Amino acid sequence: MSDVSVTTVFLAALVTALATGLGALPVLAIRGSGRRALGVSNAAASGVMLGASASLAFQGIDRSTWRTVAGMLVGVVFIVVASRYLHAHPRDHALGALRGDDAVKALLIVGVMTVHSVAEGVGVGAAFGGGDTLGILIAVAIAVHNIPEGLAISLVLVPRGTSIPAAAGWSIVSSLPQPLLAVPAFLFVDAFGGILPAALGFAGGAMIWMVARELLPEALGQASRRAVFATAAASFAAMMVFQAILL
Repeated sequence: MSDVSVTTVFLAALVTALATGLGALPVLAIRGSGRRALGVSNAAASGVMLGASASLAFQGIDRSTWRTVAGMLVGVVFIVVASRYLHAHPRDHALGALRGDDAVKALLIVGVMTVHSVAEGVGVGAAFGGGDTLGILIAVAIAVHNIPEGLAISLVLVPRGTSIPAAAGWSIVSSLPQPLLAVPAFLFVDAFGGILPAALGFAGGAMIWMVARELLPEALGQASRRAVFATAAASFAAMMVFQAILL
């Protein structure tokens, strides 16, 4: 066990969670809330999520291929079941001011990003197990990495009527597993290190399904095919470059 304190681990992971809320700020530049604006926003969110999923897959496979693949399959099954339940009773669900189908989309993306944060929380805690220098480095990288993830959430919520402060709040909520899981992952680093590839795969599989079955089909129904794929490709490429610089 290193001489890093539990308080340091918790506070570092808390900062990574709070950083997610900053992703709502770029949405201030969005003008309009029509169908095309919603379609382009969905496409941009799709690219960011696919970029994050690719990073998760690479990190997981680097640790254990079979655990990562198994995690992805379980993640897909989990989100399929959750989606079918939510879509079966859309009027029964709400997220803030959102109701009906808009609330379903919001619940799904907040849920998917929350699952993603589980893996990041474990990653922060495990990194501190190797010393405070490594832990702080990984925490800073994840904090910066969380900003575009908050943007992805806000791109789905704001065009549907959620205020920017509320979108920032929901983004932070989605990252709360990070400080909550970083401490136990730090204290029991060996045990959590074993489940990290599965957690990375789970989050990646859930996000890929969300993009393929929810966000992109809706985007194609609201904006031109060219605009959707150009926006998704640009945001995917930007996310991959961003992650390559950080990690």
